Amino acid sequence: MITTVEGVYKQGKIELLEMPRGLQEARVLVTFLTPTANAPPRRRMVYGQFAGARMSTEDDFRIAEWRGETEEPHGN
Repeated sequence: MITTVEGVYKQGKIELLEMPRGLQEARVLVTFLTPTANAPPRRRMVYGQFAGARMSTEDDFRIAEWRGETEEPHGN
């Protein structure tokens, strides 16, 4: 069984932010994540951000709607 809990490494010690349930003793693997200061900034998608010369219409969405058709078998 693999259990993952978040923690912080500080001055040579690992501090768990939550205690794993049902474990008294277990082997562990420690993975160090890149600091959040180096993470790219979060971006928000804006309406019309990818708009071209023509905006989509309701008809475009009706044409693209999946209706449950099955694919034909290949090579038979």
